[in-house]
Amino acid sequence: MNVILFAISAALLSNVVLSQFLGICPFLGVSKKVGTAAGMGAAVIFVMTIASAVTSLIYYYVLVPFELEYLNTIVFILVIAALVQFVEMLLKKMMPSLYQALGVYLPLITTNCAVLGIALTNVQKEYSILMSTLNGLFSAVGFAIAIIILAGIREKIDNNDVPESFKGAPVVLLTAGLMAMAFMGLAGLI
Repeated sequence: MNVILFAISAALLSNVVLSQFLGICPFLGVSKKVGTAAGMGAAVIFVMTIASAVTSLIYYYVLVPFELEYLNTIVFILVIAALVQFVEMLLKKMMPSLYQALGVYLPLITTNCAVLGIALTNVQKEYSILMSTLNGLFSAVGFAIAIIILAGIREKIDNNDVPESFKGAPVVLLTAGLMAMAFMGLAGLI
């Protein structure tokens, strides 16, 4: 399989947020400022990539040999929770301002259905450990691209005159919907 086409497909065509509609909570909640969105995107890239690799290893070398495949969701959630705790401790120690800016949304990566969804997709599509890791990386990059674009648009919207009935959540949801349509327009590329 061509890695470049796989990357484009995972990041843009099958964008985890705008095409699969997974991870909407942090996508809408942390996209007020580009800096915060970039920090969340980086955290998701780290967690999703490592989680894809680790869950794939656990699935193929622990769950399958012992015929415990039915436990994959529970095991995957535990792995993701442990990784998020690691990221949280790392950010708190190394980047306290980003840690404060992300606030409650950082622990929400644990329950971010995008991370779990990609781990489960890797198993369903029977990707190898390398392909699972790459799918996790490229899907997370797609998440980061989407959240940073939305944050940039939201910063521009804040400086414009928006009708009262569209202020706040309505304009954000409308913008996200238009972004989803734009990303779906890329579907004919591959």
